Amino acid sequence: MPGLLRGVARTAVIAGTATAVSNRVSRRQSGRWAQQEAEQQEAAAPPPAAAPPAAAAPLADDMTAKIEQLKQLSTLKEQGVLTEEEFAEQKRRLLG
Repeated sequence: MPGLLRGVARTAVIAGTATAVSNRVSRRQSGRWAQQEAEQQEAAAPPPAAAPPAAAAPLADDMTAKIEQLKQLSTLKEQGVLTEEEFAEQKRRLLG
């Protein structure tokens, strides 16, 4: 009986040690992977946006762009993507 108990105790100690080591390795690996992923995301982040173009753009181009946006909004409203209230709000924002 003492030999059996000694064997069971030894097995428990070995299993506990193996579990602790395995958990530590897993935590260390996941930390490294998270760090690598963060570094990759930083490297893949787009560069900061350039300064907006000068306000000297011709007024006609500005109006043409607004008309195009209004057409797109109208199309979205006709397709049911925008409600009448959403369309009116976007139109108000666009026309200022």
